[in-house]
Amino acid sequence: MHLPYQRAPLHDLPDTPRAYDAVLADVTEQALARITPEGSLEHPGAHHDIGDTSLGITSLLALAWQRGKDPRLPEAVRRSLAFHLRERRYTEDNPGYPNLRITNSGLPYARYVLEAGAHPVGDWPSTVWALLQAVNILDAADGLLEDEQRAELRQMAHGYWRRLTEATFFNPQAAGNQAIGCVVGGLMLARHLPAEHAAPVRARALALYTDEIRAHRVRDRGALLPPEHGGAYDNNYGPISLSFLAQAHRVSGAEIFAEDGDTLARYIDARLTSGGYDIGGPRYSEQHSGFESVLGLRYFSARIGSDLGRYRGDTRWGRHAVQRDGGIDGHFAFMLVWQIQDTTRWHRTPSAVPVRHQLRLGSVSVAFDSRMTPSLIEAAGTYYLPAAVRRRHGFGPVADGFLLCRPMGEVRVRDVRADGLAAKLVTQPVVGRDHVLRHVRSLYVTDGTRLWVTVAVERLDGAPYLLSGLPYAADDGDRVRRSAEGEVASAGGLRLTHPADTGPDHFDARAELTQEQAAFALAADPRGYGNPDEGWRHLVSSSALEAGPAPGAPEGLHVFAVRYGPGGAFGPVCEEGGDGLVVRTEAFTAVVGAVAGDSRGEPTLTLRR
Repeated sequence: MHLPYQRAPLHDLPDTPRAYDAVLADVTEQALARITPEGSLEHPGAHHDIGDTSLGITSLLALAWQRGKDPRLPEAVRRSLAFHLRERRYTEDNPGYPNLRITNSGLPYARYVLEAGAHPVGDWPSTVWALLQAVNILDAADGLLEDEQRAELRQMAHGYWRRLTEATFFNPQAAGNQAIGCVVGGLMLARHLPAEHAAPVRARALALYTDEIRAHRVRDRGALLPPEHGGAYDNNYGPISLSFLAQAHRVSGAEIFAEDGDTLARYIDARLTSGGYDIGGPRYSEQHSGFESVLGLRYFSARIGSDLGRYRGDTRWGRHAVQRDGGIDGHFAFMLVWQIQDTTRWHRTPSAVPVRHQLRLGSVSVAFDSRMTPSLIEAAGTYYLPAAVRRRHGFGPVADGFLLCRPMGEVRVRDVRADGLAAKLVTQPVVGRDHVLRHVRSLYVTDGTRLWVTVAVERLDGAPYLLSGLPYAADDGDRVRRSAEGEVASAGGLRLTHPADTGPDHFDARAELTQEQAAFALAADPRGYGNPDEGWRHLVSSSALEAGPAPGAPEGLHVFAVRYGPGGAFGPVCEEGGDGLVVRTEAFTAVVGAVAGDSRGEPTLTLRR
């Protein structure tokens, strides 16, 4: 079964001027065939996210006219704009809308659902989107709109801004992408207002970013991030926030947007596997955005010097939003406009700078969470998630059913590259059921094709094993499919176990249920509103690779050794040497220094072929 959202890397989509002109030509033909006598460009099957959609297609037609001067377009633009001004500009408060600061303000807004009171909660982002579509049309208005219609459009856009920032609470859904989008709308609007109105709007937009977004950033994996639906990062909306930061920097030149975009971009780079797969988020676990992410990923890939375009997007939305029949929808059209206008080229090679929360070389990668426990491993085209045992999740030694991967002190990291190999040594102080402090030293080494993981810990009682991941998905060329298999070997015996119990809090990798579906089943709220990351934390057990201790370990230690990826017999040797624990495999020799580390307490590691 293929996962529905993570398809091809976004940098595979052609982005030359000719390719974009072909996209706009297709939009033009669809729009001219669809436009109603009233001027609507809405898809007939659209029900929600509709208040900005006709205006979005209008903005694409305006851009197409600006680039190609198709004589059919001015009349279509004016008719469709008149439709929005007449039929989609609401000024009476939507019954039941809970986020008003001023009632009966008369300021305009766009509706998420057209029926009064049907679903008013979505009106705030719909109004942000409508503002962005409107300012894009204003940008292309010269020679296209008559003065009276242009003035009416500018007045409506200013009214949208005031509705968003005066009449309602700001960012009522706690969604970073929506909030930054609103700021972008204000910055773009200010360029079309008289000086006495422009300066306050720009100042207010920058203040909102500083005081209401930046001041509330959430830390994850060492990075401060704009919060998204109550969490630090969502793998659908996070890259969309990056696009908004790119546009904010493009239109304002303010370095604050570049700095925060660089931070978010490096965070995304560390999360993403070499194959561009990612998982997790407070709104969606596996749903990925498409064209909405291109601007930010492309813009910041150039700034940070890394191949962010490997991000696997939903290429069904590769160019623009579509409905079920494949027909164009104007939702998010502003992102396509900006993407076409921006001339940044993709940076297509990985960064060579080691980063704390990732190990990556060739087709192998390990993304680490804030505890420096792997959150996602990729090797030989298979993706491994943290497994669950007795409601504890992660990778690490298990003793008496207790997973030893919760740090009880500073986690120290050492990165080494030598002879075509990349390695990361992680030292974690942990406490088990017996309240004894132990040090787990985890060595990750890759040659770009295979990944070796060696874990050493003070000797444990009973029959310990290494929880080595949940094989979950596999790269299938242009798609990602479900998988319950992986090419893994262990020096101490390896078993793939599946939950003995059934039910929503036990995840069997052989079932067709996806991680996202399982996570939503455990979340507190319905799909799309609940927090799947939080739901997944309630998982009691999962399918899991369990590796036994390697034979011949030095006295007083348990050592576990696992290889992910192809190879023959696996017989690593682990022994004490003069400088520390010596690990020898068929591909390398590593010396892991003493737990105490160097003179500053930092771990030491040497590595050679």
